[in-house]
Amino acid sequence: MPVKTTCPYCGVGCGVVADRDQAGAVTVRGDPVHPANFGRLCAKGSALAETIDLEGRLLEPMVDGQAATWDAALGHVADGFGKAIREHGPDSVAFYVSGQLLTEDYYVVNKLAKGFVGTANIDTNSRLCMASSVVGHKRAFGSDTVPGCYEDLELADLLVLVGSNAAWCHPILHQRMLAAKARNPACRIVVIDPRRTATCEGADLHLPVRSGSDSVLFNGLLAYLAKNKAADGAFVGDFTTGAEAALAQVAGQTVAHTADVCGLTGAAVEQFFSWFAKTERVVTLYSQGINQSSSGVDKVNAIINCHLLTGRIGKPGMGPFSLTGQPNAMGGREVGGLANQLAAHMEIENPRHRELVQRFWRSPVIADKTGLKAVEMFDAMAAGRIKAVWIMSTNPLVSLPDVTRARAALDACDLVVVSDCMRHTDTTRHGHVLLPATAWGEKDGTVTNSERRISRQRPFMPAPGAARPDWRTVCDVARRMGFSGFDYTSVAEIFREHASLSGFENNGARDFDLSALSTLDDRAYETLAPVQWPVTRDYPTGTQRLFETGGFFTPDRKARFIPVVPRPPKNPTSREHPLILNTGRIRDQWHTMTRTGKSPRLMMHMFEPCAEFHPEDARKAGIEDGALARLTSPWGQMVARVTVTAEQRRGCVFVPMHWNGEYAGDGLINALVNPATDPISGQPESKHTPVKAEPYLPKWHAFILSRYEIERPEKGYWVSGRAGTCWRMELAIEERPASWRDWARAQLRAEQDDIEWLAYRDPSIGRYRYASIRDGRLEGCIFIASDHRLVSRSWLTNLFAENTLSPKARMSLLTGQPLEAGEDIGPIVCSCFGIGQRQISAEISKGARNVEAIGQRLKAGTNCGACKPEIGKLLNGAPVPKPLPA
Repeated sequence: MPVKTTCPYCGVGCGVVADRDQAGAVTVRGDPVHPANFGRLCAKGSALAETIDLEGRLLEPMVDGQAATWDAALGHVADGFGKAIREHGPDSVAFYVSGQLLTEDYYVVNKLAKGFVGTANIDTNSRLCMASSVVGHKRAFGSDTVPGCYEDLELADLLVLVGSNAAWCHPILHQRMLAAKARNPACRIVVIDPRRTATCEGADLHLPVRSGSDSVLFNGLLAYLAKNKAADGAFVGDFTTGAEAALAQVAGQTVAHTADVCGLTGAAVEQFFSWFAKTERVVTLYSQGINQSSSGVDKVNAIINCHLLTGRIGKPGMGPFSLTGQPNAMGGREVGGLANQLAAHMEIENPRHRELVQRFWRSPVIADKTGLKAVEMFDAMAAGRIKAVWIMSTNPLVSLPDVTRARAALDACDLVVVSDCMRHTDTTRHGHVLLPATAWGEKDGTVTNSERRISRQRPFMPAPGAARPDWRTVCDVARRMGFSGFDYTSVAEIFREHASLSGFENNGARDFDLSALSTLDDRAYETLAPVQWPVTRDYPTGTQRLFETGGFFTPDRKARFIPVVPRPPKNPTSREHPLILNTGRIRDQWHTMTRTGKSPRLMMHMFEPCAEFHPEDARKAGIEDGALARLTSPWGQMVARVTVTAEQRRGCVFVPMHWNGEYAGDGLINALVNPATDPISGQPESKHTPVKAEPYLPKWHAFILSRYEIERPEKGYWVSGRAGTCWRMELAIEERPASWRDWARAQLRAEQDDIEWLAYRDPSIGRYRYASIRDGRLEGCIFIASDHRLVSRSWLTNLFAENTLSPKARMSLLTGQPLEAGEDIGPIVCSCFGIGQRQISAEISKGARNVEAIGQRLKAGTNCGACKPEIGKLLNGAPVPKPLPA
């Protein structure tokens, strides 16, 4: 029977319909009536059914590397935390949780930490992506409130995307924007980003700002708006305070000065400022390019100031809009998942709020000071102040900055408990206790998306092995520690308590209010339709927008302008480290790949960690397109495949954040990232780390394709994963084995008598090729060369789908190239339908003249649409940057 649930990836919060047949096979499709996506799913969401098998799952508790019963594991955790608290106090323990948790899980662990243990040392990986927005909202509005909704993106006449590659990171929303633009000839899109990303392909103006200069740009816009009489005097006078000080801060800032500091042309800046001043319906969407900065909070407020001055907030088609990174980052904020919050958007520094929450929970204590934020928490472990930590549904030894130090911090901690659905991650390797958690498809609860919309995540599969919901595990530990108040029997019961707390003695004083949902019975909770908070007696079906006529949540109910003094990134470039490292997400992978890495088709678009360089920077560093480069910062180093593209700003290099020790050797980008943080939000500066680049020149390059998982080397550069119909590994080899033949046979498990062995050797040019065949079917192949210019992989992966290799296919394995036209489809452009670059180019040569025609002929671009920018480049004859080899 079809089950309506919610996608577990980004903050768009798409509705999903999942169906599981009697044989256990699962299919997924977009929910056509969910207001976030109206039936569309991105490539990641479309591939969800490929990620739910039990391969690699953690299916039983483990203590010190040995399988254990739940009773023993829970007792070990409770005893360890209890001992640390008795001997060193409540602040000697910590909880590091995640936007992957459901709200009900988040609620009970926050309740345990702050109301019963008595520590605010509970933080979340949302600190790494949304903390600066939280503080910026609270400084301006008095509350962590996103004023608008997704409909505003379709009603706006000007969409400004700042530090957001929405085409790849929020593709469903981006497609909604482009569709609205197509319907509205007056609509313009401006993209502000140092890189020319896929999002720029649908834009009217791209401003490639100098890294870190966003505050200067929006301060300049504020000055321009004031000078050109674009201010809404009535709104400013009636509903805001502090405008005079904010305007005094930017007084005299000219377009020319703004352009110079931001590294832009005066004409481009003037164009943007003019559009913003003359367009009433403006939405400014910002994401990690703003938040992940040592001055991220100020950048958020610089944006909000411009909307406050023009009164463009809370009205249809207007407002600042924070694009959330994770599926439940906002839900975590609702329950106080950050170290500086209490539940229900209450303040830990507010005595009245502390008293209210403690009285509602009937808890023995209440945390009375801000706890340690993410980076501080791991520093405290390293220093021995944190004795026990519980990590839930996140992989900090991949996602934190300065990962080497974070790894040492976990190793220094007396007790590391990790709740996860996967057995092997970079973080579980360091856990003393591993607790098996349920995963998407098994979980039951709620999540909140970027527009404040609460949706249900519903189970459609049973929990495997001994896996349990996180809320139940937390409650079991709490009871073993002697605490009452954790006797929940269902997620519905937890949700009712969460909703009741939000309305407890609220009376409109706080933005977050679910009081109308506090009496839902189990059946009503089960059938709860997506709804935007606040959900109150006056607004029982939810609230689409806030602040149209003031009503902010400051003491005087007025919004605050914040004077912003621009600050440069904390760690500047130098002669030793002349390049600026920028990290981020790619189109088809999610965070640390524990889920998306299991999908063969999602690995096809970009298989290796890549480093994008401007041609001039590549020339100076002596590195080539498609070769390998070593990147080094004062904090660490990594190796990546080089992509040379003029779409990268000079002086900058971009590397994706996803690869880790489970999928690559020497491919961990956060080993380099500096640990500088915003002094208010504590969010790391992941967009600006000084690095140097140099060629990485191993003696040999190789790739392996096999029907079987390939054994990983103990050291050196390698990347492994499923790709299409086989396993794939890319290798850089420092020492030549005594015999390439013997080495190849060992890699391909080709020692059996029934294996037919094909070999090609040309020592004079350093080329070796081997293939193993059983009963006419390709089992595996290895290509070896003394340089990085190895053949395309895409046509070779297709050979694994053949039951019997043709004579031409056998010959192609020796010649290293396909012998039939059209066999090599080229690098994958459309992951949804497996369409390659060469297939699209062939249709263009036959007369296809637009993206729609390509869709009609190949289906490419007709599902999620995230590949449309790449198709557009091919249609325009522009090169499509692609990490090589494909």
